[in-house]
Amino acid sequence: MPSMTVLTTTALPAHVRGALTRWMIEPTPGVYVGTLSARVREELWSVVAASIGPGAAVLIHPSPTEQGFTLQTAGARRRTPVDFDGLTLMAFRPQAELAGADGTGDGVVGEAG
Repeated sequence: MPSMTVLTTTALPAHVRGALTRWMIEPTPGVYVGTLSARVREELWSVVAASIGPGAAVLIHPSPTEQGFTLQTAGARRRTPVDFDGLTLMAFRPQAELAGADGTGDGVVGEAG
């Protein structure tokens, strides 16, 4: 069943931005909103996560969790999602630690299993 999905990005290659706008609207630069099936959402996310390079991306979509959504991240970012007893909270990484990050980490928090 299609559900509303929000994807925010920074420093995304132009060809990936073009692919996203085929499925979602871009109300402001780097923010994409659409009603997608799980399959389309997963395919788009795999393309974004694989092409993120020095940028960052956050995907939010409805999920049967306590908060009602799942948060996925890709790329280097200061705010890192942390699962705290089933709730997704945001932790801040020290600025010095972020400067040394290589941007290869991916995070998935709050996903129903």
